Amino acid sequence: MIITYFQNDAVTITYDFKLQLGKAVWNGFLSGREFRDNVQQCLNLVEEHKPLRWLGDNRKLRAIRQADQEWFVAYVVPRLAASSVRRNAAVVSEDLFNKMAVEQIIKRADNLGDMAVKEFSDVDEAMFWLSEPIAVQHQA
Repeated sequence: MIITYFQNDAVTITYDFKLQLGKAVWNGFLSGREFRDNVQQCLNLVEEHKPLRWLGDNRKLRAIRQADQEWFVAYVVPRLAASSVRRNAAVVSEDLFNKMAVEQIIKRADNLGDMAVKEFSDVDEAMFWLSEPIAVQHQA
């Protein structure tokens, strides 16, 4: 079963119970409070449903301001790294500036814990990677 968790003009966030997959499909240019509030909705889904997988479909997302990138690295990355998410796929934007911003965020996100992050140019490729079985690591 797939539910729509949150939706507005900027993002549609869904959760797939079968795949334990959270998904955000982004649209347009967001900055400041609008960007942060929508990203917070993604974090709310992660905290509520504890997905193992996340797909950020950034194809229609525009540039991310430097201040928002810094906020994302400082605030969001540590929360994702400590979350249930083990595979995080990003489908790269058609917008060159967004693509560069996401690459910078990934480079600066140095402590991801057990979460693997991978970029894709195609949603189907990302979904194939995400749907592969995930081995749960047990700490001794």
